[in-house]
Amino acid sequence: MDFLDHAGVFFLATVDSTGQPKVRPLGARLEMDGKVLFGVGDFKDVYKQLVNEPRVEIAAMRDDGHWLRYTGKAVFETDPKYAAAMIAAANLEDIYNEKTGHKLAVFHLEDATAFDYSLISKGESLL
Repeated sequence: MDFLDHAGVFFLATVDSTGQPKVRPLGARLEMDGKVLFGVGDFKDVYKQLVNEPRVEIAAMRDDGHWLRYTGKAVFETDPKYAAAMIAAANLEDIYNEKTGHKLAVFHLEDATAFDYSLISKGESLL
C-alpha cells in the first residue's frame, strides 16, 4: 500500500474476451481489514473482464525510478462496507450513488506476488 500511495496513479492490466490485453489507469485503493482493496464500476468492461478472467497485474512507478509489479487473482468483496469505505475515501460519491445507479465493485488480490524493481534490478519481493 505504501508503494501505491507514493506512486498515486497505477495501471491495471486485464484480458478481454478475445484475449486482447487491456491496461487502464486507476487511483482508487484502500487498505482495510489487512487487505489492499481496489475498486471498479460494475457497469464497466473492466469489471466484466475481471469476472471472466480474474488473473491481473498492477503496475505503478514512483518518482525515484522504482516500479511495482503486483500480480494475483482478483477476488470480489461481498460485504458492502468495503465499497462504502472506498467511495468515501476516494471521494466517488458523485459517481456511485442511488441517483446514478452505479455500483462500485471492490476486490483484493489473492495468490499474489509483489515486486519492487529499480531500473537495473531483478526486483525485491514485497510480500
